[in-house]
Amino acid sequence: MSKQTVKSVNELIKKNKIEFVDLKSIDLSGRLHHITLPINDDVLTKIIKEGVGFDGSSFGFGKVENSDMILVPDLNTATIDLFRDAPTISFYSNMILTDEKRSPFSQDGRYIASKAESLLKKVTGADKSWWGPEFEFYIFSNVEYDTRTATSFYRVEHAEEFYKRAYHAANPFDIYDDFRDEASKLLQKFGIKVKYHHHEVGERGQQEIETYFTDLLSTADNIITTKYVLFNFAQQKNLFITFMPKPMYQQSGNGLHLHLFLTKNGKNAFYKKGEYGNMNELGRYFIGGMLKHAPALSAFTNPSTNSYKRLVPGFEAPVALTYGMGNRASAIRIPKYVSNPQETRFEYRPPDATINPYLCLTAMLLAGIDGVANKIDPLKEGFGPYDKNFLDELNSAKIQMLPRNLTEALDALEADHDFLKRGNIFDDQLLKQWVNLKNDEIHAIGTMPHPFEYKMYFTL
Repeated sequence: MSKQTVKSVNELIKKNKIEFVDLKSIDLSGRLHHITLPINDDVLTKIIKEGVGFDGSSFGFGKVENSDMILVPDLNTATIDLFRDAPTISFYSNMILTDEKRSPFSQDGRYIASKAESLLKKVTGADKSWWGPEFEFYIFSNVEYDTRTATSFYRVEHAEEFYKRAYHAANPFDIYDDFRDEASKLLQKFGIKVKYHHHEVGERGQQEIETYFTDLLSTADNIITTKYVLFNFAQQKNLFITFMPKPMYQQSGNGLHLHLFLTKNGKNAFYKKGEYGNMNELGRYFIGGMLKHAPALSAFTNPSTNSYKRLVPGFEAPVALTYGMGNRASAIRIPKYVSNPQETRFEYRPPDATINPYLCLTAMLLAGIDGVANKIDPLKEGFGPYDKNFLDELNSAKIQMLPRNLTEALDALEADHDFLKRGNIFDDQLLKQWVNLKNDEIHAIGTMPHPFEYKMYFTL
């Protein structure tokens, strides 16, 4: 994230003949919103000084004394929005209360994420956390769906249909490699560096784009931006993409695997040559904290009912609360292919893109911090390491598992959330509102008849 000032942004506005300023933010669930202002005399200074008003209650947040709040742009997120016809400069925004002190809104994900990085240094001594997301998604040629009182259906049409061996498939069978090329170039223009892209395991059009490491706040911003870019670009191409964890029956699900390491004084804080996975004590304690709190974390890393249709044994689903270098059923994998000490890391495999990325990444960081603070040894806790294929042992009492559904994840969160409140990062109001939001989703889906139920029960 480059450092910007009012002067440098105004120069950018002048150079690109900008006509509009766009302020972006997300609601509690993670959905993107925006408000647009025409450029006029010194509009940027006015926006920074006065903010732009909005109704916070309409974003799904818990009630505050005054739901009238303001958005203030983070100048460091300035980018030219390539999906607007008129020249437009876009910013992610911070949510501010309209009190005399203009206090940060405690439920604002960007504020929460920035506080977590400060806590990391205080507790662990590490300077920063670095995150590398893997975006998995499907491309369809057409999609239709609807749900009404007397109708419920979905239909997807896919131009690709492999018979196995779709992983890293080459053209002409991989028909969307040009799409991924162009999407990668677009992401670069939005300031997101792409590491690589390829066809994924799913035989009906599953793709993957992996991006380079950035700090926590930038990564959360980039997750929102990446989805924004891919959705808009697909629309331009008359295609349909989805990050749904399980969009099709008996096809591989979409994850959002997150690679993670810490640095101290600019050097990798996890590395120790000769240890298992070259992972030192700090790294092991961090892993221990994440695995111990993984059931509660699931409420943020896998926050949809659809998430748990992906998290079932098979299809390389990461359902086991274990770590190791070989087995992809483990929640945490230490990549064997990493040879650069500076990139020593682990990959947390359960998350999917239905997350609110600010809350998800912050919750993961707080779980790791708790592991370091309390010296949670993953070996002593029975989390591994496991290198052998233990898929046949998944029902064993020795191996703990992720929650089987969103209700179990929310129950785990209500039973284990003190680690999230360290440093006043998450407050009770936010946790309560999140649980209420997700329980409403569970109730809505649980009371809606499913088309498959007609097939099973209509003539019973």
